Amino acid sequence: MASVMCQGETMTATQLWDTSDRASRVLVVDDEENIAFLVASALRLGGREVITVGTGLGALTEADRFGPDLIVLDVMLPDIDGFEVLRRLRQGGNTTPVLFLSARDGLADKVQGLTSGGDDYIVKPFALEELLVRVEVALRRNGRTPSSRLRVSDLELDEGAYRVWRAGAEVQLSPTEFKLLRCLMVNVGRVVTRAHILDYVWQYNFDGESAIIETFISYLRKKVDAVEPKLIHTVRGVGYSLREPASPQ
Repeated sequence: MASVMCQGETMTATQLWDTSDRASRVLVVDDEENIAFLVASALRLGGREVITVGTGLGALTEADRFGPDLIVLDVMLPDIDGFEVLRRLRQGGNTTPVLFLSARDGLADKVQGLTSGGDDYIVKPFALEELLVRVEVALRRNGRTPSSRLRVSDLELDEGAYRVWRAGAEVQLSPTEFKLLRCLMVNVGRVVTRAHILDYVWQYNFDGESAIIETFISYLRKKVDAVEPKLIHTVRGVGYSLREPASPQ
């Protein structure tokens, strides 16, 4: 399941890019961690900014703080259910589109979700590609589509133009280096294992051989991390992580 994190090429059909300065924001509300992780990872690969919470009260808090352009909302939550979350949002004047995601597949549940102000209703188990298409439709309806640019600190990658900049200066990367950097950037702050990198960048099982990864990480560091602060970090025995620089105390 975690391998979804880097496989952006399988989802390009659902990506409609624009040149907006801010990526669309999606709040994913689900107490099943594996589903929340899968959905959030796929959305991040589409250029969206995503946060996840596992409770209804947490959803209400983040809907106000995060200001999402779309909420993917589970119905069955451990405190208040998704229908009540939506009722409180609308009562408070929040008009953010809501896409329900639920194991409750009865007609009455679907009708309640849609008539109470929800924009869509998807039943679990669901096809990830269908969810991504419906998210795209909801965002377009709301006037928000994802930016084609990824940014981490002063590092910027433009997928549409196939260009990279660091500290305002353009960095020339090979296709393989570009693909490796993208994999790290869409997983900013997370550790990407060597197995995931091999699977995504080379689509090949090297039977534990990591020398090729180390070589290309070295190339990236010479080009992307030639200035401070260093963004690419090795997690010994596991893989690599691209992280925002720590804020000064």
